[in-house]
Amino acid sequence: MRILQKCYEPSLYDALREIGMYTYFQRVDECGEAVARIGGHEVVMCGSNNYLGLTHHEDVQAAAIDAIGRYGTGSAGSRFLNGNLALHEELEEELSAFVGMPAALSFPSGYQTNLGVLSAMADARDHVVLDKFAHASMVDGTMLSRAKIARFAHNSAASLDEKLTRIGGDAGAMVLVDGVYSMDGDIADLVPISETCRRHDAVLMVDDAHGIGVLAGGRGTCAQLGVQPDLVTVTFSKALASLGGAILGDRRVIDHIRHTSRAMIFTTGASPADAAAALAALRVLKAEPWRCERVLKLSDQLRSELRAMGLAVIGDGTPILGVEVIDPAAGETELLIKTQDIHKQLIGLGVYTNPVGPPAASCRLRLTLSAAHTDQHLDVVTAAFGKVAGLIGQRW
Repeated sequence: MRILQKCYEPSLYDALREIGMYTYFQRVDECGEAVARIGGHEVVMCGSNNYLGLTHHEDVQAAAIDAIGRYGTGSAGSRFLNGNLALHEELEEELSAFVGMPAALSFPSGYQTNLGVLSAMADARDHVVLDKFAHASMVDGTMLSRAKIARFAHNSAASLDEKLTRIGGDAGAMVLVDGVYSMDGDIADLVPISETCRRHDAVLMVDDAHGIGVLAGGRGTCAQLGVQPDLVTVTFSKALASLGGAILGDRRVIDHIRHTSRAMIFTTGASPADAAAALAALRVLKAEPWRCERVLKLSDQLRSELRAMGLAVIGDGTPILGVEVIDPAAGETELLIKTQDIHKQLIGLGVYTNPVGPPAASCRLRLTLSAAHTDQHLDVVTAAFGKVAGLIGQRW
């Protein structure tokens, strides 16, 4: 039974529970486009990835309901055999045309997409070089592939160049970056990174989970920066208001993944409702591009107002804002407890944020906005932060 021993050892989460500061896995009783009910409080939801406010759009909900009536509640099999629905293929065709890449292949989740792609594309003979802040799904997918792993300094083409030079031109190399980094809300420096990959004949893959549906009228980070990577992965669980993910690239590459990815062949296809909702959300996005402009405008406005309070706000140009909790006298655990405490106070003031701490990132309150937020919602958020600004700690 020694393998279970770790489960019974005291943990940080036990300590947080003991002092009433455990705020993870909070139960959400109701959730609308921009407002939720949590722990008896109605709050402006600033922790959701529903960037375009489409989870409650009537066309998206109607498409999911219609798909259940047409196909049932599940696809009931692997896409390799009986579970390949017309909805899956329609979604892939429209998504690849919208993003401007030859072909797409969808998976039941965004995390599974990166695992499935990387384990199919790389092996023990290859090298995979990841940005230091690359998403956990890319790290895990690389480990699953058994490729040799290296990390380069965040958003540094110079550091990437150094790593690829060490590998040499005779080995297969793949470079992995996020389009928009989920914790800091910063955009990948794709132009020099792409140029560095080309010089070293390395494949560039961009995980654009937080860029698709938001940047460049929804086409994502690569379109905004004018870069054409070899592969792009996206998720449907954020701007596209559903669940699932997809890999986009050259048709032969996508066909290779289709027939060699264990995560594709040995799992049930995405549910009819999920696929239909993502497809409907994509169509709404194309018909209502103002949603992209709206969420970015609101994010810039809130970022400016929080910085005017002297708060340290991380990131620019995306709907993700990280407000750092600053206390030079506090240790890491004390700072985490303080972050949880401020998070709870903000709920009492009518605002939900995501409390983040090590190892994911430095202690901060992570906010994400939606096109469904109103100016009045932002007033509530600004007023709440004004009341706790002294606790958060100011830049000056």
